[in-house]
Amino acid sequence: MHDVSIIREHLPEHIRLTNAETGCLSFKVWQAEDPLIWNVEEAFTDPAAFAHHQQRTRASNWWRATARIPRRYDISGPASE
Repeated sequence: MHDVSIIREHLPEHIRLTNAETGCLSFKVWQAEDPLIWNVEEAFTDPAAFAHHQQRTRASNWWRATARIPRRYDISGPASE
């Protein structure tokens, strides 16, 4: 459950920064029934905006704080083609 406290501590700022990015249409994060699973749904105007988001995120406090937490992504749309 330590991972949950790390996410809760850093998530509000991560959401704020993501929503402020140019090209971010929406960014939603919610906890699943299993408290160790978090769902993320995000939309960007184009592949370049999504790439910028990924680059910014990987250089952020959020990424450093949550680096050891496993992630699993399903990316759809033009960015995944």
